[in-house]
Amino acid sequence: MTFFKKMKDKLTKQTDSVTEKFKEGLTKTRDNFSGKMNELVARYRKVDEEFFEELEEILIQADVGFETVMELVEQLREEVKLRNIQDPKEVQEVIVEKLVAIYHGEEEELPELNMQTDGLTVILFVGVNGVGKTTTIGKLAHHLKSQGKSVLLAAGDTFRAGAIDQLDVWGERVGVEVIKQAEGSDPAAVMFDAVQAAKARQVDVLLCDTAGRLQNKVNLMNELEKVKRVITREVPNAPHEVLLVLDATTGQNAFVQAKQFKEATDVSGIVLTKLDGTAKGGIVIAIRNELHIPVKFVGLGEKMDDLQAFDANEYVYGLFADIIDEAKE
Repeated sequence: MTFFKKMKDKLTKQTDSVTEKFKEGLTKTRDNFSGKMNELVARYRKVDEEFFEELEEILIQADVGFETVMELVEQLREEVKLRNIQDPKEVQEVIVEKLVAIYHGEEEELPELNMQTDGLTVILFVGVNGVGKTTTIGKLAHHLKSQGKSVLLAAGDTFRAGAIDQLDVWGERVGVEVIKQAEGSDPAAVMFDAVQAAKARQVDVLLCDTAGRLQNKVNLMNELEKVKRVITREVPNAPHEVLLVLDATTGQNAFVQAKQFKEATDVSGIVLTKLDGTAKGGIVIAIRNELHIPVKFVGLGEKMDDLQAFDANEYVYGLFADIIDEAKE
């Protein structure tokens, strides 16, 4: 089990608490995914075409994405042939190996935030209403503050009733000031005020909330462009990140949203919330492989520190922890 051993060695370099968070947060997906995988392996004595067909179905049900599943299973067929694998149990290790490779592609580096070493970093959050955008901003503010950075929040979602108040509540919880105007104000004007305040106070990071009314897509995207223009005019090369927040529990619907936002704006990374609440956590792989957008953070619970920087090794371990731990023993 050489790949599993390598993987465990990589994980030991991380803190145990991070590994545990991924393991706990992906329990629903693991119970669904690994459970079905174990049943499949137990039912077959040899790796044949029927085995691969059932495996395809399991991966599709986990929302790994149709194109990704076809690509993965084709790679598995070749690998099984090449290594002359007969025992279905040995296929599990190859699946894990291929999933990590599909996520990383040519890159081995973790998808970190594009933080400016000198001056202000501006991060713009986009996404439809109800995905946990405001909560994510609050949790990221807490995460950045715990790293010693000064943070300011901009209440750019001026249309949704209660959105400004919600951000205010998070600002109080994490001890960060919120720049805001009255409900219904021009979001671009809020961003202008926020950037000026951030520069005047010499804060490290400005986190910007935006409206999320996708049913009126053209207006929403025009609004986002206007907001970005104002930010870029005041801070050249900003926003430094455009993070799309998606709700993992919506599965393929989250994938469709990612596609729409990617077409309309230059999304640089994804925050996948509520990953702990779904049995279809394979959506992470589909988004990365088919849309080529890195997942930068995942929500693994309700607590303030349950927003975790994404790590493909930790994620795949969370999916297959039982199998990997058993192999290690």
